[in-house]
Order: sequence, then structure tokens, then C-alpha cells
Amino acid sequence: MPTDQTHSCAAPTRGVLLDLGSIDTGELDLGCLDIPGLHWTRHAHTLPSETADRIAHAEVIVTNKVRIDAAELAAAPDLRLICVSATGTNNIDLDAARERGVAVCNVQAYATPSVVQHVFAAMLTHATRLAGQRLAVGAGAWSRAAHFCLLEDAFGGPVREIAGRRLGIVGYGELGQAVARVAEAFGMEVLIAARPGTVPAGGRLALDDLLPRVDYLSLHCPLTAETQGLIGAAELARMRPDAMLINSARGGIVDETALADALRRGTIGAATVDTLTIEPPPPDHPLLAPDIPNLLVTPHAAWSSREARQRLLDGVAENIRSFLAGTLRNAVG
Repeated sequence: MPTDQTHSCAAPTRGVLLDLGSIDTGELDLGCLDIPGLHWTRHAHTLPSETADRIAHAEVIVTNKVRIDAAELAAAPDLRLICVSATGTNNIDLDAARERGVAVCNVQAYATPSVVQHVFAAMLTHATRLAGQRLAVGAGAWSRAAHFCLLEDAFGGPVREIAGRRLGIVGYGELGQAVARVAEAFGMEVLIAARPGTVPAGGRLALDDLLPRVDYLSLHCPLTAETQGLIGAAELARMRPDAMLINSARGGIVDETALADALRRGTIGAATVDTLTIEPPPPDHPLLAPDIPNLLVTPHAAWSSREARQRLLDGVAENIRSFLAGTLRNAVG
């Protein structure tokens, strides 16, 4: 696990990494951060109460999930650049940064292969009943079998092919398009939801029209005012009783209590959720209850392949190098 340390450099530009431990546990190549002209102070983790003090004299800061609001910005008069080591920037007060003349940049497309792999791992694990097969074999059911194989009665449901199934995608940007390409390679039919609040066009469907038609629903939209609570009780009720929801976007897009209820009642067939509204979640989070059937909760890990995290750090470094050279790269806000 990274520990707090200072990397000295003769040049005066002061940089602070606030939560390096959420990206690297010691396995990545940090050499990309050895940027001429930059004096780093590195922190594995930063509490909200520590943020203002740690960035008070910084000119460049790197944050993954540490919040930078107006109060923190006011405490950092020398700040020139916030580099978000992620794509989403909802932890930054972009209006306050703009008012203070602080540039904000992010890193895009670094995790695409990792997220796509996660989506299809979830889909295929459910379709092939891998967990049930593993449990059945471990319980000795195969050893006791009358035939050479076990079929669906032994492991809790039918094995299904995803070929010929319909996949609905909400959010057709970098990730949504990449998922669609792989789905088509599997022989799936892809349906794309119109952007919330817009009139469907270009072959896209209104969400209400798409939901009853799909076998799988994969979310890839950002968390905004328009997408907050986008998938609630009413939307889940429109899905097929054997349909599967996959959320690798943001927790607030799904009403988590409604999803737990829908799974218990059999309103939908299954769900895999990689993000929750509160992270880390409290032990009494509604989706961590032990009685919810056909639910897999993963710990916001869809993005986290080692390759993706290295690309992320490399992208952060390139953003900073460009900024110090006088060019703003991947600017947001």
C-alpha cells in the first residue's frame, strides 16, 4: 500500500496526490509521475478534514474520489490545475473552479476493455449458471449423478445462450458503444435508449419502450440530474421477469431499495451492481441484505484491471505534462 512520501525536485511547481491508494497498491509503474518541474507530495488516502490543509500550497492536485468543493478551493490560493484520476468529475465543484480560474481535466477511455469485460463476465456468469454449477459440484451432486453430466435442475436454473438475446444500453458513449460491439460479436441484438429528456431519434428508443423488450439492460450513462433515480420501481416493473440489470455506471442511477424489492418479488430475474450510492456502503445498505436472490454486488471494480489503472496514471501524467507546457488536455467544465 502506498505510504505518504515526498519526492523532491528542484523546480518550484508543487503537486499533491490526494488518494493514490485508490489506484495503486504498489504494483503499478509510477515512473510516469516523475515529471520535470514538479515537486510531489503523495498521500495514499485523504480524509475530508485533511483536504484543505494538504492542498493549501499546491499548484497541481490529483484526486480520484476526494471531494474538492468551494471551501477547499478557497483554501488553495495557488491552485492552477485539478487533475481527476477518473472520467467522472462529480466530486469537483466545477463552477467554483471556473470562478477561481482553476483548470480541471479528467482521463477518458482508459478503462473501456476492463468495463466491457466486467459486463460480459456478469452476463455470462448468470446465463451459464456458473455459481450454481460450482455449488452443485462442491456439494457432491455430480459425484452422485446417474448420468455423465448435471443439467439445470441441479444448479438452480437453465443455462441460456446470450446469442439471439436483446441487450438494452442506456448511455451510448465510449463504454456503451464498446459493449454494443462485443454484444454483436456474440450474436445479440442491441437496442439503444434515447438520452433522458430527449425525443428518441436515430433508431433510439424511449426508455419506457425499450425496457419490456430487452433480456439484459446495461447502464453506462453518467450520474446527472436527469439520470438520478432513472431506474426505479416503475421502470423495473416494465422489465421482463427473467431480465437482468447490470449497473457499472453510478449507484444513484438506480433506486437501490426498489431494486432489492424487485429481485425479492421476482419482478426481474437478476442484477449485477458494481456501484452504490454510498461507497464504501454501510453494512445495512439495502443491496447488502442476505436474502436478495440472483444479485451479485461487486466493489466498484469494473474499471480496476491492472492495465486500466496503469493507463489511468499514464493519462494523468500526460495531462499534467501538457498543462505545464501550456496546453490544456481533456478539459472539463
